[in-house]
Amino acid sequence: MTLDHSDAEIAALLSSLDPEDPAVMSRLHDRLATAAAGEHTLDIAYRTVDSPLGPLLLAATERGMVRVAFAAEDHDAVLQRLAEKLSPRILRSAARLDPAARELDEYFAGKRRLFDLPLDLSLSRGFRLSVLQHLPHIAYGRTESYAEVALATGSPRAVRAVGTACATNPLPVIVPCHRVVKSDGSLGNYLGGIDAKRTLLELEAA
Repeated sequence: MTLDHSDAEIAALLSSLDPEDPAVMSRLHDRLATAAAGEHTLDIAYRTVDSPLGPLLLAATERGMVRVAFAAEDHDAVLQRLAEKLSPRILRSAARLDPAARELDEYFAGKRRLFDLPLDLSLSRGFRLSVLQHLPHIAYGRTESYAEVALATGSPRAVRAVGTACATNPLPVIVPCHRVVKSDGSLGNYLGGIDAKRTLLELEAA
C-alpha cells in the first residue's frame, strides 16, 4: 500500500499516541480499513455482532455477504478458512458490515421478514448452491421438509444432500436453512445447535 495522506495520519497516530490505548488502536484500525477499502486492497471485511443466538461473525466481500458464523464454529478458525479459500487480504471493518448488522437487529426484533443484502455465494458449488438459492423462497414463518427442498431443486432423491447443504450453509439466518425440517416435523440438525434453530423458528412464528 502506498503512503498517502490517510496513511501519513496513521503514522502520526502511531508516533504520537499510546498504542496500548484501546481507543487509539480502534481509531487506527478504522483508518487502516478505510485506506485499504479505498485502494481496493481489502478483499474481505468482518465484524462481530451480538444476537439472541450469541455473538455472530459477519464477513463480506465487495460482492456481498459471504459468511455468517456462530461462536461454536470458532470465529478465528472461520476467518482463517476465509483467508485460505478466498483471500488473505482480510480486515475488521465495521462500516462495510453496518447494513447487515442493522438488518439482523431488525430481524431479531421482529421488525424484518426479508433481508435486502447482496450475497456472495462463492463458497458453495453445484447442488449445494442450488439448495441455498432455493432457501430464501421459503416464506418467513413457514417451513419445508428436506424432501420438499430436494423436490423443489429438481433432485427428489437427494434428501441427504439437502441436509448436507443446509449443514454447510455459509450464511445461516440470512439464508434461512433453519426453515428446513424433517418430514415428521422434528427440527433436524442445525449448525448453530438445535436451541438456535428452535429460537429462530419461534421468533418467526410469533
